Amino acid sequence: MSENKNKKRGTNMFEGKGLPGKGPVSYRNSPLNLLLLGVLIITIMFVVQQWQQRVETLRYDEFVTQLREGHIEKVVLSDTDISGQFNQEGMAGRGQKAAKDFVVTYRSGGVLDEQLKKLLAEQIEKGGLKVEQTKERIWLQNLFFTMFPLILLGLFLYLMFARNLRGGAGGMLMSFGRSKHRLHDKDGVKITFADVAGIDEAKEEVAEIIEFLRNPKKFQRLGGRIPRGVLLVGPPGCGKTLLAKAIAGEADVPFFNISGSDFVEMFVGVGASRVRDLFKQAKDNSPCIIFLDEIDAVGRRRSASFAGGGHDEREQTLNAILVEMDGFDTDDQVIVMAATNRSDILDSALTRPGRFDRQVVVPLPDLKGRAEILRVHAKKVKLGSDAVLERLARGTPMFSGADLAAIINEAALAATMANKDSIEMADLEEARDKVRWGRAKKSRVIDQMEREITAYHEAGHTFVQSILKEADPLHKVSIIPRGPMGGATFALPEKDRTLFTKKYCGALLQVCFGGRIAEEMFCEDISSGAQSDIQQATRIAKQMVLTWGMSERLGPISYEPEAGLQDAYYMMPGEREYSEKTAETIDIEVKRITDEAYNKAKELIEHNRDKVEQIAKALLKYETLDADDVKIILAGGTLDKPTVADLLAAEQAKDKNAAKEKK
Repeated sequence: MSENKNKKRGTNMFEGKGLPGKGPVSYRNSPLNLLLLGVLIITIMFVVQQWQQRVETLRYDEFVTQLREGHIEKVVLSDTDISGQFNQEGMAGRGQKAAKDFVVTYRSGGVLDEQLKKLLAEQIEKGGLKVEQTKERIWLQNLFFTMFPLILLGLFLYLMFARNLRGGAGGMLMSFGRSKHRLHDKDGVKITFADVAGIDEAKEEVAEIIEFLRNPKKFQRLGGRIPRGVLLVGPPGCGKTLLAKAIAGEADVPFFNISGSDFVEMFVGVGASRVRDLFKQAKDNSPCIIFLDEIDAVGRRRSASFAGGGHDEREQTLNAILVEMDGFDTDDQVIVMAATNRSDILDSALTRPGRFDRQVVVPLPDLKGRAEILRVHAKKVKLGSDAVLERLARGTPMFSGADLAAIINEAALAATMANKDSIEMADLEEARDKVRWGRAKKSRVIDQMEREITAYHEAGHTFVQSILKEADPLHKVSIIPRGPMGGATFALPEKDRTLFTKKYCGALLQVCFGGRIAEEMFCEDISSGAQSDIQQATRIAKQMVLTWGMSERLGPISYEPEAGLQDAYYMMPGEREYSEKTAETIDIEVKRITDEAYNKAKELIEHNRDKVEQIAKALLKYETLDADDVKIILAGGTLDKPTVADLLAAEQAKDKNAAKEKK
């Protein structure tokens, strides 16, 4: 019985609850629902019928005129008014769109004047008028117009409160104030630190939180106060949510998971109400963890702007979070965790001591971390004997944990489609290139001139990358279109770089310009294929001048705006804090650095024209070269491996043999 109860708490606290011992309550076939539905349908039909029967209102003098001229067929007298119907002659005289029924604005308290009585008697004698007298019509109308609003009000109140009063799943409008969190109980959180790799420092920093949730009296003995709020900061895909779930799994406590965007909706005050509801339920289920994913959706820095609407609602939600976190007692075993990749825009009241006073950085994994992450994901698949995860980790700098998981998955899919027994290294490398650059367009028909320009372009990159010692080692080069690019040159860094030296930046700039220089030198023309290279070179040069102080003329001064400065001082985009003369000097320095790297790369290629041309011809023949192939070419040797045409012929022969075997 306890196992079934725990299973029901997997996603939502309100889901699957009903009357005690009777299971979930079904309201679909309730007699009260059917009764209210019938009353509503009858009321709507009556209103529609009344709406379709158009009634025209006449002044008393108009009524007398129409009556005297014999245009009225029927008159109904009641205690408060006079109504009736026009005859055919009266309808024709009033136009096609005139109403047949009418009512007279006449109030006599049930007593008709003598002139009207005489006129009615004359028309009755002529035989063209019928006169009726009734009291029921007014009574029914008054009853309807009195009961109709009451019926609608009762139906509205029932829809709002009935399900909540009877233990339902939170009914309609009243459910807007309910928290939309997902509750994972102790048995529902299966993730532990064994499933988290590549962020060892972050795991060590949250170890005391796990110990507090397990044994709070240990910390109360010396009077220490455990941090109530833990802010996980890092780029997307680095495992912030996974780390929060692992903490709950290690501590064996419930886990409340909700996104920042789930607080704010179209109704004012909903966000603050959901915050209060979430924290109330967390305190009732303590010890537990509240995890607010993407908290920057509601925790953005508050400003003195005059904007209303959604901004006010977001600030009310933020204020509710701040107040609830201040309301924790020392014995409340509730840890609030939040994740964001934009910590620079969070409100300072949210990150002060006593709230989210512990910030845990979850960075992109380093070389060792990437290898560990790949091993974790590789446990779920079958790897071949030639698959070296350390080599794949070297070729994936700046990849997040989510990217690495995608590589393993893409490699498994590719190996499955190729009917392989295991995942080979070639599958892993193809999956890495696919995740970074996109799928290879092997079937794309390319013009021969465009193909030659691409080959010489990539040959220029490849040669400069191979010659310069300060640049990262070459991994492979290809002229097969992939994503938006016609070709690509891949590097294989020996280590993760946390510092960028001036020599390394200069080598990067020379590698960027190698492709454009080779185009100009061998094809006697330049193309738009160097667009991304030029953008990358410009970005590096600007960083060297504006941020890293690598300009001798400007010196070690940072001219880049600080993070959050525009919000603090209401700076418009494009504004800067330095003079026009300094801006001109910056442009001159960026131009000098790029020109210097361009001239060095051009001189290097001019002195080795024959080697660059050999690399280009090998690319036209084989389409893809690895680092060993390039070394053989630079050493003056010749390649001995099948060409693209040989591979296609072998593939076609394989398909023909398979077709014959099926027959």
